[in-house]
Amino acid sequence: MRKRKKTEESSSQGIPPLPVRPRGAHKGEVGRVLVVAGSRGMLGAACLAARAAARGGAGLVTLALPKGLLLPASAKLTETILTPLAETSRGAISSSALPELFRLVGACDAAAIGPGLSRDPETQEVVSSLYAQAAMPLVVDADALNALAERRVDLARHAGRRLLTPHPGEMARLLGISTGAVQKSRLRRASGLARAAKAVVVLKGAGTVVADGRRSAVNATGNPGMATAGAGDVLTGLVAALWAQGMEAWEAARLGVHLHGLAGDLAAGHLGEHSLIAGDLVDFLPEAFRSRR
Repeated sequence: MRKRKKTEESSSQGIPPLPVRPRGAHKGEVGRVLVVAGSRGMLGAACLAARAAARGGAGLVTLALPKGLLLPASAKLTETILTPLAETSRGAISSSALPELFRLVGACDAAAIGPGLSRDPETQEVVSSLYAQAAMPLVVDADALNALAERRVDLARHAGRRLLTPHPGEMARLLGISTGAVQKSRLRRASGLARAAKAVVVLKGAGTVVADGRRSAVNATGNPGMATAGAGDVLTGLVAALWAQGMEAWEAARLGVHLHGLAGDLAAGHLGEHSLIAGDLVDFLPEAFRSRR
């Protein structure tokens, strides 16, 4: 295995502590997370993000998804509030759901949007509207990032704090360059996008980069077994949960990326890298959290 280059905060040193949970806290005081996700054929991504948000410590997790997915989601999720939304003929979130979504966003502490949304044009309209106008903290991932790239949205124009979590391909689409160009200069590309978008950027991959335009860090946890579908959806829900619990965006990203990779390392230690799946990351999050106490 190649040795990773030493960079600022490349080890566990400097990782923020877990959010403080008051002894008398109730569920509404420890983070209300809204997950906007899912489309026909991609329910799994939405469920992984919602489960990770719950395991990440959020007291209330609401999953807003196309109405046709309500029944199967009910069978998979028992700790999540499910809100069905108007859907398109392709089974994706319709633009007519925007008023309800703005209401839901206004009632949460942080929201996550993107996992499994599809590239339906109406859903992309939903994404661009929420990105620009929602005042609440918003974690933007997956098809939400693709929507911003395809609609050429001005990433610096938004009403609230933003945290972008692209993999190299999504980063390339956002910047209009090749994936190879992203990979050759990961720190510089992540920092540049963070400055341009006035956001925190998490560039996923081996040695995940976290940047906010002033600082950058390379994560040291994680392993090749995490190269599996759905791993990024878990990170999205986890970071949203930490952010909703009162952490700053930079801190939530740093801690979330570290815990996500640590859960992957713990899972690989028990199951091996080759058999690791995204759901295992959620299952090992409690042990990862426990190790930080």
